[in-house]
Amino acid sequence: MRAYDYNFLIDGEPILVPDADIAVSFEDLDSSESGRDESGVMHRIVLREGMRKIPLSYGFLKAEEYRYMESLFKGRSHFEVEIIGLDGDSTKFDAYRSKHSITIRNIRTGLYTNYNFNIIEC
Repeated sequence: MRAYDYNFLIDGEPILVPDADIAVSFEDLDSSESGRDESGVMHRIVLREGMRKIPLSYGFLKAEEYRYMESLFKGRSHFEVEIIGLDGDSTKFDAYRSKHSITIRNIRTGLYTNYNFNIIEC
């Protein structure tokens, strides 16, 4: 069984430690009215700045690990994420899961591969 990452909580429950380091990127949300005009000049109407996006990736999971991870999201359109930094301070924000995928390698062994998803700030 993979270890739990108590520095990354979803509604108070730890995720399983992912294969790669957790990298947080920050993105802006632009209005649908943003875009280039006929002369090629970009006009941005920024609705929100610095929204967090956190991709998580697991090369393989056992069946019980996969079920645990899915239980963190089941029946929830959004949830609270708490990230505890190296300084011990925590940051909380509402988020949702986006673009998740999984491959079943061998249904008899219950081994799941390429489990990937994004956590995106609401």
